Amino acid sequence: MRTRAQIRLLEDGRRVHLHDGPIDLIIEAFGETNEINAAYRSAADRFVNVLDELCGELTFLRQATRAPDPLPSGVIAKRMVAAVAPHCERTFITPMAAVAGAVAEEILGAMTAAARLSRAYVNNGGDIALHLAPGQHFVVGMVEKKGCPSLFATATLDSAQPVRGIATSGRHGRSFSLGIADAVTVLADRAAMADAAATIIANAVDLPGHPLVVRVPARSLSPDSDLGDLLVTQGVGELSSDELTAALDAGAAVARSLLASGLIRSAALHLRRDTRVVGRQNHRLLSVGETQRVRSSIHA
Repeated sequence: MRTRAQIRLLEDGRRVHLHDGPIDLIIEAFGETNEINAAYRSAADRFVNVLDELCGELTFLRQATRAPDPLPSGVIAKRMVAAVAPHCERTFITPMAAVAGAVAEEILGAMTAAARLSRAYVNNGGDIALHLAPGQHFVVGMVEKKGCPSLFATATLDSAQPVRGIATSGRHGRSFSLGIADAVTVLADRAAMADAAATIIANAVDLPGHPLVVRVPARSLSPDSDLGDLLVTQGVGELSSDELTAALDAGAAVARSLLASGLIRSAALHLRRDTRVVGRQNHRLLSVGETQRVRSSIHA
């Protein structure tokens, strides 16, 4: 029998940790106490079934998305397919590229359906779904890798803007990457959209065939990986400034294409000591030198 989901209030008394297998969420709601409690109960009730639902369609979700494919039956799985479908003609992608964002959206939806909240977020390992009532805002910090204390960019998001999803991908993340980016953080209208786009852009920050980039088949690291025999990055040697620029240029070109298509609102691409921002005009996105003024943040 599978171990039941673990749900607990964190020591700060404000946030809730929900854990089940590979799914690890931090949620926080803002509003009246009774509304916050109702939101947390609803999140917990919905969360206990999420992993079983996804596992029931895992074979389908690990296959490359092709249009027009039949839709899966689960609401989260359908959201995953919808998020990756716009990219399937551009490159290899499976619905798993949007799983973290799709799960975050689902739990946030359960919270906002059950309670009147001023703000709320669901952080699924750095892929974040946001709720903002009119007049509210969040400050979001972007870090190079999980556990890294230094920010490489921040963004201030308010309710008048369309951004409700944030996702980060790169070779230091939880999932494998085909590229060499340390981190690519994407802001989009929904978390699942941001999740899929971050994967695509991070894969594009690359120097194909470079001898200092160590790659191995994804299957050799994880036999069940949806990437199969595709080569994923395991190490990057010392690159020249021109090489770093070339890799970031390649990723930025893809980010601009997604921006023009309305699939993202902004992206911050980080590789070694350089950060490239695409779509700056859509919100107040700050470079690393300006982050000293940030008072509080959700870290993507």
